[in-house]
Amino acid sequence: MIIYINDKPCEAETGSLLLHAAQHNNAHIGCICGGNGICQSCFVYVKEGAELLSPPSEEEKAFISDKLFQEGGRLACQTVITGEGTIRVLTRAENLRRIVLGLNVPGFITYAQTIGYNVVTKLPNGAANLVSRVREGRLNPVDSIGKIGGGLRYGAGLAVHTVMETLPVLQAPVSLVSGVLQGPVSFISGALQAPVSLISGAASGIVNAASGLLCTISGGRITLPGTTCQSGTAQQTKAVENVTITVK
Repeated sequence: MIIYINDKPCEAETGSLLLHAAQHNNAHIGCICGGNGICQSCFVYVKEGAELLSPPSEEEKAFISDKLFQEGGRLACQTVITGEGTIRVLTRAENLRRIVLGLNVPGFITYAQTIGYNVVTKLPNGAANLVSRVREGRLNPVDSIGKIGGGLRYGAGLAVHTVMETLPVLQAPVSLVSGVLQGPVSFISGALQAPVSLISGAASGIVNAASGLLCTISGGRITLPGTTCQSGTAQQTKAVENVTITVK
């Protein structure tokens, strides 16, 4: 079947998520969190075919207000295509772009009010939903990081595809550009596995330096637990000067 994402025809199958349909067709739907249902970057307005989609999930109910539901608001990472027919959706970014380009001031005011209302009223519910999912094991932090990495990788590939599709004259080193744009994925992975030995060594050096200073000041009488006092020992065994005291 064919669905329309930002008016772009996309091939899709029943049982697929709206987000996956967009990804398979290089259509723009955000996915910063990689489909964990926490960032709302995949928010879309369903303009036609709402009856062909799955009912709102608990995650959607936690993050989307009744006003946005009335406007067709859904999270593409949570919405499954359940029937054959015509489905048309607009992403939040595309919807805002059309309002701005159309100089639709009343529409922009309404849009801002609705989004502001959604943030204020649904923030507590959204936070509670996240905590609940983590406690119940339905949201695994390690798995979530992997999905975020996948979302970044998809975004990098989509950016390259969009540029090449828009400006065919730029047909040069796509693989190189794609590799550069996908760099943040490996960077994040490396940062999460930080060099523990380096941190440990730095901490040990600080402790030893502090112990040496304390040892020198106290003449070897005070040391930090787990450290030795070489300078103090040397000071104790070395005679600096012999002094004879005579009492009359």
